[in-house]
Amino acid sequence: MTTLTTAQPTGKPHALSHLDVLEAEAVHILREVAGQFERPVILFSGGKDSVVMLDLALKAFAPAAVPFALLHVDTGHNFPEVLAFRDRTVARHGLRLHVASVQDYIDAGTLRERPDGTRNPLQTVPLTDAIRRHRFDAVFGGGRRDEEKARAKERVFSLRDEFSQWDPRRQRPELWQLYNGRHAPGEHLRVFPLSNWTELDVWQYIAREDIELPRIYYAHRREVFLRDGMWLTPGAWGGPKDGESVGRRLVRYRTVGDMSCTGAVDSTADTVEKVIAEIAASRLTERGATRADDKLSEAAMEDRKREGYF
Repeated sequence: MTTLTTAQPTGKPHALSHLDVLEAEAVHILREVAGQFERPVILFSGGKDSVVMLDLALKAFAPAAVPFALLHVDTGHNFPEVLAFRDRTVARHGLRLHVASVQDYIDAGTLRERPDGTRNPLQTVPLTDAIRRHRFDAVFGGGRRDEEKARAKERVFSLRDEFSQWDPRRQRPELWQLYNGRHAPGEHLRVFPLSNWTELDVWQYIAREDIELPRIYYAHRREVFLRDGMWLTPGAWGGPKDGESVGRRLVRYRTVGDMSCTGAVDSTADTVEKVIAEIAASRLTERGATRADDKLSEAAMEDRKREGYF
């Protein structure tokens, strides 16, 4: 007679790390959307949050392909190195990328250039038109609650009406991670798998998973000029003006958007480990330190969200 033996338990329960918990939550959200919606899309700019979100999507559906297309709203003033990284990533994974161009709307007379040259606020119309044209019913964004007070109000599943507008009073409770994707014809949901992540979490995950990013996120010498307390990159968008002198500095970018409103920070952090140490010691959020478009008014982000922006 054969006797079966079993390994003795060690008495130490397995504990997930906080990154494991965040990863599992994001994967659950991605799969939940795949099960509830017909035409989801991932907003992908080549920035760190969208890169992490894509990495999570690749994990969520492996070994199958990611069942979502990608969408980028190109302001025409994006950093060239980030656009090049975006295109390399799309080609490497064999993904479908839709690009909505702000410049096309300006050329058609639908949108007008702002006096300050900033195009970030002009993204709303191309974005909402692309959602309507392609009939996307769920749109993934990399927004996080720690970034800005208006984003702190967001649910993971954020309902938008037929005009893509956001009304915080219509948001639904999400108890026990139960997500309600029901919506009327013409409506859609914005979905935020990284809602509960912090900037530090994102970078720790990048380090753990060895995720490639555009080099712009690491310290490098770059031509910049000072405007309103921020180091901006010169370009055809309208900088520098008379009296604004250009010099080379050792800088990096904490967040990446339109060149006209995204400032660099002085930094020597040229590796992911150094970036993590720098962020851990910082008292400023990434958008609070480097995004001029959030400083247009006290409610700048919330106003844009109500109009259809992320």
